[in-house]
Amino acid sequence: MEKKYRVVIAGLGKRGMHHAATFQANGRFEVAGISDINPARLDAAAAKFGLAVKGTDANQVAREVQPDLFCFCTMADVRSSMVKIGIESGARLIAMEKPVALTTEEGFEVRRLVESSGVKVLVSHQHRYGEHYQAVQRVIASGALGRIHTVYGTATGWMMHMISHLIEYMRWYNGEAEANWVMGQAAGRGKLADAHPSPDYIGGFIQFANGVRGVVECGAGAPDVPEVDYWWRKCRVGAQGTDGFAEVLTGGGWRAVTKNGSWSGDGCMNYDLDMPPYVQQMADWLDDDGKIHPCNFASAYKGFEIMMAMIRSVAGCGQVALPLVSAANELEMLRASVPDRKVLLSMAANAKEYL
Repeated sequence: MEKKYRVVIAGLGKRGMHHAATFQANGRFEVAGISDINPARLDAAAAKFGLAVKGTDANQVAREVQPDLFCFCTMADVRSSMVKIGIESGARLIAMEKPVALTTEEGFEVRRLVESSGVKVLVSHQHRYGEHYQAVQRVIASGALGRIHTVYGTATGWMMHMISHLIEYMRWYNGEAEANWVMGQAAGRGKLADAHPSPDYIGGFIQFANGVRGVVECGAGAPDVPEVDYWWRKCRVGAQGTDGFAEVLTGGGWRAVTKNGSWSGDGCMNYDLDMPPYVQQMADWLDDDGKIHPCNFASAYKGFEIMMAMIRSVAGCGQVALPLVSAANELEMLRASVPDRKVLLSMAANAKEYL
Protein backbone atom coordinates (compact mmCIF):
# COMPACT_ATOMS: atom_id res chain seq x y z
CA MET A 1 0.00 0.00 0.00
CA GLU A 2 1.36 3.42 -0.94
CA LYS A 3 2.19 5.81 1.87
CA LYS A 4 -0.25 8.65 2.46
CA TYR A 5 1.54 11.94 3.10
CA ARG A 6 0.35 14.40 5.75
CA VAL A 7 0.10 18.05 4.70
CA VAL A 8 -0.08 21.36 6.57
CA ILE A 9 -1.21 24.42 4.62
CA ALA A 10 -0.49 27.97 5.78
CA GLY A 11 -2.50 30.70 4.07
CA LEU A 12 -6.06 29.97 3.00
CA GLY A 13 -6.77 32.58 0.36
CA LYS A 14 -7.60 31.58 -3.19
CA ARG A 15 -4.31 29.78 -3.81
CA GLY A 16 -4.31 28.07 -0.44
CA MET A 17 -7.79 26.72 -1.01
CA HIS A 18 -6.81 25.51 -4.49
CA HIS A 19 -3.97 23.58 -2.90
CA ALA A 20 -6.11 22.21 -0.07
CA ALA A 21 -8.81 20.95 -2.43
CA THR A 22 -6.29 19.32 -4.76
CA PHE A 23 -4.37 17.64 -1.95
CA GLN A 24 -7.62 16.27 -0.52
CA ALA A 25 -8.71 14.96 -3.92
CA ASN A 26 -5.43 13.09 -4.37
CA GLY A 27 -5.35 9.76 -2.59
CA ARG A 28 -1.66 10.15 -1.72
CA PHE A 29 -2.25 13.13 0.57
CA GLU A 30 -4.17 14.07 3.70
CA VAL A 31 -4.57 17.71 4.73
CA ALA A 32 -3.88 17.27 8.44
CA GLY A 33 -3.62 20.88 9.56
CA ILE A 34 -4.29 24.42 8.36
CA SER A 35 -3.33 27.92 9.42
CA ASP A 36 -4.40 31.45 8.54
CA ILE A 37 -4.11 34.77 10.33
CA ASN A 38 -7.80 35.44 9.55
CA PRO A 39 -9.91 33.43 12.05
CA ALA A 40 -13.09 33.55 9.95
CA ARG A 41 -11.30 32.24 6.87
CA LEU A 42 -9.62 29.59 9.02
CA ASP A 43 -12.92 28.37 10.48
CA ALA A 44 -14.57 28.24 7.05
CA ALA A 45 -11.75 26.14 5.63
CA ALA A 46 -11.75 23.81 8.65
CA ALA A 47 -15.49 23.24 8.26
CA LYS A 48 -15.17 22.60 4.53
CA PHE A 49 -12.40 20.02 4.92
CA GLY A 50 -13.44 18.60 8.27
CA LEU A 51 -10.16 19.38 10.04
CA ALA A 52 -9.49 19.45 13.77
CA VAL A 53 -5.95 20.86 13.77
CA LYS A 54 -6.10 24.54 12.92
CA GLY A 55 -4.70 27.80 14.21
CA THR A 56 -3.57 31.30 13.45
CA ASP A 57 0.05 30.40 14.31
CA ALA A 58 1.52 28.38 11.43
CA ASN A 59 4.55 27.36 13.49
CA GLN A 60 2.37 25.92 16.25
CA VAL A 61 0.17 23.98 13.80
CA ALA A 62 3.16 22.59 11.92
CA ARG A 63 4.91 21.50 15.11
CA GLU A 64 1.75 19.74 16.31
CA VAL A 65 1.07 17.90 13.05
CA GLN A 66 4.72 17.19 12.06
CA PRO A 67 3.75 16.97 8.37
CA ASP A 68 5.49 15.24 5.51
CA LEU A 69 4.73 18.28 3.37
CA PHE A 70 4.45 21.91 4.43
CA CYS A 71 2.71 24.16 1.91
CA PHE A 72 2.47 27.92 2.34
CA CYS A 73 0.42 30.31 0.22
CA THR A 74 1.08 33.51 2.12
CA MET A 75 2.06 37.01 1.07
CA ALA A 76 5.52 37.37 -0.45
CA ASP A 77 7.18 39.22 2.45
CA VAL A 78 7.43 36.18 4.77
CA ARG A 79 9.26 33.63 2.63
CA SER A 80 12.28 32.84 4.80
CA SER A 81 10.26 32.61 8.03
CA MET A 82 7.82 30.18 6.43
CA VAL A 83 10.59 28.03 4.97
CA LYS A 84 12.13 27.89 8.43
CA ILE A 85 8.81 26.74 9.92
CA GLY A 86 8.59 23.96 7.34
CA ILE A 87 12.14 22.79 8.02
CA GLU A 88 11.74 22.85 11.80
CA SER A 89 8.45 20.91 11.59
CA GLY A 90 10.34 18.00 10.08
CA ALA A 91 8.64 18.23 6.70
CA ARG A 92 10.45 16.43 3.88
CA LEU A 93 9.03 18.72 1.20
CA ILE A 94 8.04 22.40 1.22
CA ALA A 95 5.75 23.83 -1.47
CA MET A 96 5.71 27.62 -1.73
CA GLU A 97 4.19 30.33 -3.87
CA LYS A 98 6.22 32.49 -6.21
CA PRO A 99 8.27 34.63 -6.20
CA VAL A 100 11.10 33.04 -4.23
CA ALA A 101 11.54 36.35 -2.36
CA LEU A 102 11.18 40.10 -2.82
CA THR A 103 14.91 40.82 -2.49
CA THR A 104 18.18 38.92 -2.59
CA GLU A 105 18.66 39.82 1.08
CA GLU A 106 15.85 37.37 1.77
CA GLY A 107 16.42 35.17 -1.28
CA PHE A 108 19.97 34.35 -0.22
CA GLU A 109 18.64 33.38 3.21
CA VAL A 110 15.94 31.17 1.69
CA ARG A 111 18.59 29.45 -0.44
CA ARG A 112 20.84 28.97 2.61
CA LEU A 113 17.99 27.38 4.55
CA VAL A 114 17.09 25.07 1.68
CA GLU A 115 20.64 23.96 0.95
CA SER A 116 21.67 23.48 4.58
CA SER A 117 18.55 21.49 5.49
CA GLY A 118 18.42 19.13 2.51
CA VAL A 119 14.63 19.53 2.44
CA LYS A 120 13.00 19.28 -0.99
CA VAL A 121 11.43 22.59 -2.00
CA LEU A 122 9.36 23.62 -4.98
CA VAL A 123 7.82 26.86 -6.24
CA SER A 124 4.35 26.94 -7.81
CA HIS A 125 4.99 27.66 -11.47
CA GLN A 126 2.12 25.34 -12.27
CA HIS A 127 1.09 26.91 -15.59
CA ARG A 128 3.60 24.57 -17.25
CA TYR A 129 1.00 21.80 -16.80
CA GLY A 130 -1.43 23.53 -19.16
CA GLU A 131 -1.85 21.56 -22.36
CA HIS A 132 -1.24 24.69 -24.43
CA TYR A 133 2.07 25.34 -22.64
CA GLN A 134 3.09 21.74 -23.15
CA ALA A 135 2.07 21.76 -26.81
CA VAL A 136 4.55 24.59 -27.46
CA GLN A 137 7.26 22.70 -25.57
CA ARG A 138 6.66 19.63 -27.73
CA VAL A 139 7.03 21.69 -30.92
CA ILE A 140 10.30 23.21 -29.67
CA ALA A 141 11.68 19.86 -28.49
CA SER A 142 10.86 18.25 -31.86
CA GLY A 143 13.38 20.51 -33.59
CA ALA A 144 10.75 21.91 -35.95
CA LEU A 145 11.84 25.49 -35.20
CA GLY A 146 15.42 24.83 -36.23
CA ARG A 147 18.06 26.62 -34.19
CA ILE A 148 16.38 28.58 -31.41
CA HIS A 149 17.76 32.12 -31.23
CA THR A 150 15.13 33.99 -29.15
CA VAL A 151 12.76 33.24 -26.29
CA TYR A 152 10.30 35.85 -25.06
CA GLY A 153 7.60 36.54 -22.54
CA THR A 154 5.15 39.39 -21.96
CA ALA A 155 2.42 40.09 -19.41
CA THR A 156 0.37 43.17 -18.62
CA GLY A 157 0.28 42.27 -14.92
CA TRP A 158 3.05 43.69 -12.75
CA MET A 159 6.43 42.19 -12.06
CA MET A 160 6.15 40.44 -8.69
CA HIS A 161 2.94 38.77 -9.82
CA MET A 162 3.95 37.75 -13.33
CA ILE A 163 7.61 37.89 -14.31
CA SER A 164 8.57 34.83 -12.26
CA HIS A 165 6.20 32.80 -14.44
CA LEU A 166 7.43 34.32 -17.68
CA ILE A 167 11.10 33.66 -16.93
CA GLU A 168 10.42 30.11 -15.74
CA TYR A 169 8.73 29.13 -19.01
CA MET A 170 11.24 31.02 -21.16
CA ARG A 171 13.99 28.99 -19.47
CA TRP A 172 11.98 25.81 -20.01
CA TYR A 173 11.55 26.58 -23.72
CA ASN A 174 15.31 27.23 -23.89
CA GLY A 175 16.30 23.88 -22.43
CA GLU A 176 17.00 25.28 -18.93
CA ALA A 177 20.14 27.04 -20.23
CA GLU A 178 22.12 29.16 -17.77
CA ALA A 179 21.90 32.95 -18.03
CA ASN A 180 25.14 34.92 -18.33
CA TRP A 181 23.91 38.49 -17.97
CA VAL A 182 20.83 40.69 -17.85
CA MET A 183 20.02 44.29 -18.72
CA GLY A 184 16.76 46.02 -17.83
CA GLN A 185 14.84 49.29 -17.60
CA ALA A 186 11.75 50.30 -15.65
CA ALA A 187 9.17 53.08 -15.33
CA GLY A 188 6.37 54.06 -12.96
CA ARG A 189 6.24 54.06 -9.16
CA GLY A 190 2.57 53.29 -8.48
CA LYS A 191 2.94 49.56 -7.86
CA LEU A 192 5.95 49.99 -5.60
CA ALA A 193 3.36 50.44 -2.82
CA ASP A 194 1.54 47.21 -3.74
CA ALA A 195 1.64 44.03 -1.66
CA HIS A 196 3.64 42.65 -4.60
CA PRO A 197 5.91 45.73 -4.92
CA SER A 198 6.96 46.35 -8.51
CA PRO A 199 7.68 49.09 -10.99
CA ASP A 200 4.64 49.78 -13.15
CA TYR A 201 6.58 48.58 -16.18
CA ILE A 202 9.82 46.65 -16.51
CA GLY A 203 11.50 45.15 -19.54
CA GLY A 204 14.83 43.58 -20.23
CA PHE A 205 17.15 41.31 -22.12
CA ILE A 206 18.69 38.04 -20.99
CA GLN A 207 21.81 36.58 -22.58
CA PHE A 208 21.82 32.80 -22.18
CA ALA A 209 24.99 30.71 -22.22
CA ASN A 210 23.82 28.81 -25.30
CA GLY A 211 23.67 32.04 -27.30
CA VAL A 212 19.89 32.44 -27.12
CA ARG A 213 18.57 35.92 -26.33
CA GLY A 214 15.65 36.35 -23.94
CA VAL A 215 13.30 39.33 -24.12
CA VAL A 216 10.81 39.91 -21.29
CA GLU A 217 8.29 42.68 -20.46
CA CYS A 218 5.88 43.07 -17.57
CA GLY A 219 3.36 45.75 -16.72
CA ALA A 220 1.78 48.88 -18.12
CA GLY A 221 3.97 49.14 -21.21
CA ALA A 222 3.96 45.47 -22.15
CA PRO A 223 2.25 44.76 -25.49
CA ASP A 224 -1.40 43.82 -25.64
CA VAL A 225 -2.42 40.25 -26.36
CA PRO A 226 -5.65 41.09 -28.22
CA GLU A 227 -6.58 37.43 -28.67
CA VAL A 228 -7.17 37.21 -24.90
CA ASP A 229 -10.04 39.07 -23.20
CA TYR A 230 -9.31 38.48 -19.50
CA TRP A 231 -6.73 41.09 -18.47
CA TRP A 232 -4.70 38.94 -16.06
CA ARG A 233 -4.25 36.26 -18.74
CA LYS A 234 -2.84 38.57 -21.42
CA CYS A 235 0.47 36.72 -21.30
CA ARG A 236 2.51 35.50 -24.25
CA VAL A 237 5.52 33.15 -24.01
CA GLY A 238 7.32 31.64 -26.95
CA ALA A 239 10.42 30.82 -28.95
CA GLN A 240 11.70 31.84 -32.36
CA GLY A 241 14.10 29.76 -34.42
CA THR A 242 15.64 29.68 -37.86
CA ASP A 243 12.68 27.67 -39.19
CA GLY A 244 9.71 29.22 -37.40
CA PHE A 245 8.15 30.15 -34.08
CA ALA A 246 5.84 28.69 -31.44
CA GLU A 247 4.04 30.54 -28.65
CA VAL A 248 1.47 30.09 -25.93
CA LEU A 249 -1.12 32.62 -24.77
CA THR A 250 -2.06 32.02 -21.14
CA GLY A 251 -5.72 32.73 -21.86
CA GLY A 252 -5.89 31.90 -25.54
CA GLY A 253 -4.35 28.64 -26.73
CA TRP A 254 -1.17 28.16 -28.73
CA ARG A 255 0.18 28.35 -32.27
CA ALA A 256 3.24 27.45 -34.28
CA VAL A 257 4.49 28.19 -37.78
CA THR A 258 7.41 26.27 -39.30
CA LYS A 259 8.71 25.59 -42.79
CA ASN A 260 6.58 22.44 -42.75
CA GLY A 261 3.28 24.18 -42.00
CA SER A 262 1.28 25.79 -39.23
CA TRP A 263 -0.58 24.43 -36.22
CA SER A 264 -2.67 25.82 -33.39
CA GLY A 265 -4.77 24.61 -30.51
CA ASP A 266 -6.99 25.62 -27.63
CA GLY A 267 -6.04 26.05 -24.02
CA CYS A 268 -6.53 28.41 -21.12
CA MET A 269 -5.16 28.75 -17.60
CA ASN A 270 -7.29 26.38 -15.53
CA TYR A 271 -6.43 25.47 -11.92
CA ASP A 272 -8.76 22.46 -12.06
CA LEU A 273 -6.60 20.98 -14.83
CA ASP A 274 -3.16 22.32 -13.89
CA MET A 275 -3.12 21.62 -10.14
CA PRO A 276 -3.69 17.82 -10.06
CA PRO A 277 -0.50 16.87 -11.98
CA TYR A 278 1.46 19.53 -10.09
CA VAL A 279 0.39 17.94 -6.79
CA GLN A 280 0.79 14.35 -8.00
CA GLN A 281 4.43 15.01 -8.86
CA MET A 282 4.96 16.09 -5.26
CA ALA A 283 4.01 12.57 -4.20
CA ASP A 284 6.29 11.15 -6.89
CA TRP A 285 9.26 13.19 -5.59
CA LEU A 286 8.55 12.17 -2.00
CA ASP A 287 8.44 8.54 -3.14
CA ASP A 288 11.61 8.71 -5.22
CA ASP A 289 14.47 11.23 -4.91
CA GLY A 290 15.22 10.73 -8.59
CA LYS A 291 11.81 12.01 -9.70
CA ILE A 292 12.70 15.67 -9.20
CA HIS A 293 9.69 17.94 -9.45
CA PRO A 294 9.77 20.20 -12.56
CA CYS A 295 8.97 23.19 -10.31
CA ASN A 296 11.95 22.51 -8.04
CA PHE A 297 13.58 25.31 -6.07
CA ALA A 298 16.90 25.17 -7.92
CA SER A 299 15.17 26.01 -11.21
CA ALA A 300 12.98 28.70 -9.67
CA TYR A 301 15.98 30.28 -7.98
CA LYS A 302 17.72 30.78 -11.32
CA GLY A 303 14.67 32.66 -12.54
CA PHE A 304 14.62 34.67 -9.31
CA GLU A 305 18.23 35.73 -9.90
CA ILE A 306 17.35 36.90 -13.40
CA MET A 307 14.51 39.01 -12.00
CA MET A 308 16.74 40.52 -9.31
CA ALA A 309 19.48 41.21 -11.86
CA MET A 310 16.98 43.13 -13.98
CA ILE A 311 16.18 45.34 -11.00
CA ARG A 312 19.87 45.91 -10.30
CA SER A 313 20.32 46.88 -13.95
CA VAL A 314 17.51 49.42 -13.64
CA ALA A 315 19.26 50.96 -10.64
CA GLY A 316 22.79 50.74 -11.99
CA CYS A 317 22.11 51.57 -15.66
CA GLY A 318 24.08 48.70 -17.15
CA GLN A 319 24.52 44.98 -17.60
CA VAL A 320 24.51 42.70 -14.57
CA ALA A 321 26.45 39.44 -14.59
CA LEU A 322 25.01 36.18 -13.26
CA PRO A 323 25.09 34.44 -10.90
CA LEU A 324 24.66 37.16 -8.28
CA VAL A 325 27.38 36.95 -5.62
CA SER A 326 26.18 39.42 -2.99
CA ALA A 327 22.85 40.19 -1.35
CA ALA A 328 21.04 43.51 -1.71
CA ASN A 329 17.67 45.15 -1.13
CA GLU A 330 16.43 45.49 -4.70
CA LEU A 331 13.16 47.13 -3.66
CA GLU A 332 15.06 50.02 -2.11
CA MET A 333 17.08 50.23 -5.31
CA LEU A 334 13.86 50.63 -7.28
CA ARG A 335 12.46 53.25 -4.93
CA ALA A 336 15.66 55.24 -5.22
CA SER A 337 16.09 54.99 -8.99
CA VAL A 338 12.70 54.89 -10.76
CA PRO A 339 11.67 58.46 -11.67
CA ASP A 340 8.48 59.91 -10.22
CA ARG A 341 6.71 60.18 -13.58
CA LYS A 342 3.50 58.56 -14.76
CA VAL A 343 4.06 55.44 -16.75
CA LEU A 344 3.10 55.42 -20.43
CA LEU A 345 0.58 52.74 -21.38
CA SER A 346 0.59 50.23 -24.20
CA MET A 347 -3.22 50.08 -24.28
CA ALA A 348 -6.16 51.90 -22.72
CA ALA A 349 -7.22 48.87 -20.66
CA ASN A 350 -4.07 49.23 -18.54
CA ALA A 351 -5.23 52.60 -17.19
CA LYS A 352 -7.47 50.89 -14.62
CA GLU A 353 -4.44 49.37 -12.88
CA TYR A 354 -1.68 51.87 -13.53
CA LEU A 355 -3.17 55.38 -13.63
